[in-house]
Amino acid sequence: MTSHLPYSGLVTFARAPAAPLTEDWRADVGVLGIPFDLALGFRPGARFAPRAIREASLRYAIPAEGLYDLRTDAMRLAGVSIIDAGDVPLPSLESAPARALMEEAARQLRQRARLPVFLGGDHSVTHPLLRAFDDVSGLHVVQIDAHLDFTDERNGTRFSNSSPFRRATEDLSNLVHITTIGLRGLRSDPEAVAAARARGHTLVAAWELDRLPDALPEGRDVYLSIDVDALDPSIMPGTSSPEVSGLSYDEVLSAIAQTVSRNRIVGIDLVELAPQLDPSGLSSLVAARLLVETLAEHFG
Repeated sequence: MTSHLPYSGLVTFARAPAAPLTEDWRADVGVLGIPFDLALGFRPGARFAPRAIREASLRYAIPAEGLYDLRTDAMRLAGVSIIDAGDVPLPSLESAPARALMEEAARQLRQRARLPVFLGGDHSVTHPLLRAFDDVSGLHVVQIDAHLDFTDERNGTRFSNSSPFRRATEDLSNLVHITTIGLRGLRSDPEAVAAARARGHTLVAAWELDRLPDALPEGRDVYLSIDVDALDPSIMPGTSSPEVSGLSYDEVLSAIAQTVSRNRIVGIDLVELAPQLDPSGLSSLVAARLLVETLAEHFG
């Protein structure tokens, strides 16, 4: 049977079979969209990212025999089962019930998939998603991001995309450490930086990547949160708050590969893609490839 080309057929992540959380299934990877961007402080549009990532990922549809990687001279992701569980149905203008629905859906996905993968959404979604990992003892977060996202309050709200990790450390006694990679920019919150350092978090600026071998956790259960604004705007213009002098694709992938090789990855999210801000489609394509290559690093 002839397979569909990337511009035809049904749209699921990497052409994976679709099955909702209402069904009983098991897979190596479960993909769930979180179409939410009510917590943004700048340019909206991340609610459209799950659909855009899926469409772009059709370029990297994964056949049963896997994908051939020229760099490693190996077939990657051969035999790895992936199910696309669709999107969490969310209320359009109600943040609190939306967060509760995200958390419950994440718990359901964890029951079905060895590795849950979440397609955001703005970065505020990471807080309710992390709440679904409250049973993971000694949980570490590796956050790839231009921004710390540890602000206590912004414009009267404590649940913005600037605050997910501050709220998570308050809610989760099992969240023991956060390592943030790629920090840069002129609008950092000094109180947030001081609070993160006081808690013992590891902060790695964009110009300090040579520190990574010593900065990353090892032998831990790690939740990996990838904010696409860590990437340089030259290859990732489609994001709410781009910052110049960002990381290259290879630098981000290297940080992910080092994290994966040293630790047990319990969950992954990719957030802050705003596809409508990049009419070329490059940002969505880069995001999709980064997720597929992250899975390849995890499963071989």
